[in-house]
Order: sequence, then C-alpha cells, then structure tokens
Amino acid sequence: MAALYLSEVEVAQVLDMPLALAAVESAHRALAAGEAVDYPRQRVRAGAVIQHLLQGGLLDARRATGYKTYTSSRAGVRFWLHLFDADNGDPLAVIEADRLGMMRTGAAGGVAARWLARPNARRAVVFGAGWQARGQIEALALSLPIEQFSVVARDAAKCDAFCAEMTAQVGRSVTPAKDVEAEVRAADVVVTITTSPKPLFDGAWLPAGCHINAAGSNALIRREIDETSVGRAGLIVVDTRATALREAGDLLPALEKGRLTEGRLVELGEIVAGHRAGRTDPTMITLFESQGLAVQDLALGVEVLARARSAKLGTALPY
Repeated sequence: MAALYLSEVEVAQVLDMPLALAAVESAHRALAAGEAVDYPRQRVRAGAVIQHLLQGGLLDARRATGYKTYTSSRAGVRFWLHLFDADNGDPLAVIEADRLGMMRTGAAGGVAARWLARPNARRAVVFGAGWQARGQIEALALSLPIEQFSVVARDAAKCDAFCAEMTAQVGRSVTPAKDVEAEVRAADVVVTITTSPKPLFDGAWLPAGCHINAAGSNALIRREIDETSVGRAGLIVVDTRATALREAGDLLPALEKGRLTEGRLVELGEIVAGHRAGRTDPTMITLFESQGLAVQDLALGVEVLARARSAKLGTALPY
C-alpha cells in the first residue's frame, strides 16, 4: 500500500474532536501498559529557524512509529508528522500537522479534565483566544457539562470574535471575561493556553475543587501559573515525568527550590489505566501540566490516515 501525503485541507476533512479524544486517551493508556515509547522534545537552532522534534512509537496493535517535526521562525510555524510501520520500517504517511497538533493538544486537556475535574463542572475560564484555545474549548465541551466559558485575552476585538465563533461551534455560552479575579474564583476549570512568560493569575484566587489545565508552558521561558497554584494542587498530573522535568516552565521553579519533588508527579496514563488514583476529594485542586507527546500525535495520525484511505484522500509518495 502506497505511503500518502496528506495536506491540511485533507486532514480537516476527516479529523474531528471525538476522534482526537479517543486517540489521545488510547496513547496514554498504551504508555501506562508499556506498549508505547516516547522521547522528550528536542530543539535545534539553525540560523533564524528553530527546529523542534518529538518522536516515539506505538507498539500495540497499531505498530506505528515516527516523529513530528516543526520549524518556527519570524515567518511562522510549520508542522509535519511522519509515520512508519514499526515492524519493517516502511513509510506510511507524511501528514501536514498544524490542525492535527491543535486538536491533539485540546484533546489532552479534555481527557485530563474528564479524569480529574469534578464531573458536575459547569464554569470554565480560558486564558487565551488563539488557534490552540479553540481545541481546548471544543474538547472541554465534549468532556464535561460546561455551560459557561469565560475567555481572557489581551486583544478585546479578537476576543469578541473568538467568543462568537466558539459559541456557534460548541453550542455553549462563550463570552469575554469581565472581571478576571471573580471569574477564576467561581471557576470549576481553569485553562491556560498562551505563550506568557509570567503567571496569568494569582493562585490564591483558585476555589476549592478547581481543576487546572496548563497547556502553554512547554519551554523554560514560559510560565502561566504561579508557585501558589502549584503549591495548592493536591494532585499534579503530567504527560510523562521525563517531558515535564525537561520543559515544564510552570513546575521547574518549585522543583528547583525543593517545594515540589519528582515523586509527586503522576502521569496521566497511570490514572487512565487505573494504576494511580485521580481526584479523591471534591475539594481537591487538581493540575494537569500538558507539554505534548509524540505518541499523542502518532495515535491521532494513525486514525487520520485510516480515515483518509477510506475516503480516498491523499497523494501517493514516491517511495
């Protein structure tokens, strides 16, 4: 069977959030079962461009390995996912992966909220109104009975347009936050999905029982939540410990000061697989630090490829 090249347009035709949620949860379950491998992100600066690389493999029935690479520069960011057969190394696909990455990041937040937030969560505050915030709201709307999303963003006009679009998309109330402190104090779920270098809110504002999805700090120069938030969390969950210890800008200050230890970090897959407990108290504050994993991309890429083949999409690659 020929390897395929899938464009962003073709990916959009077959990818939806229910598929992303199922694929991402399955990736974490495979990691917990020892049926997947994942390596922390590597970055290389070459001239004016930074190349980023995530790699791993799914060693369950999917038998797929590969990597996602993306380049970032002043010209923008470009993403590709490369899939190979884990038994013979044959190429399976090259997939343009901007939308795929956004959906898998949102899905990771949705899966974490489903396992960690209170099941009756109704109010969410989202810091960020960009491309990645779309996936976060869509995944949360499918994972919890959220009725009200309040959005915090620097650009008021952009925030208004974003809220109108997302209200239409998810069928829930999505509005600009009028009073950030009041919104956080009333929140069941707080999402941060920005590139901020400093904390976005005071951790003292978090109410008992709140869940936090912190998804923007995947580098040491980024930090979305403060040490108060980290310190108040009764459960701190990460994609993998190896990745969090390397690039979780939100956690590293507390780790370096000895206020947080590696042993307190629980992997999401451990909870999904039932190896570790999730929320044990309705008043507990829970935190999911999302850096992103190759196996999340691979699991979703395998499903996108299968749907694309069924729909006869894609261009055959010359190898």
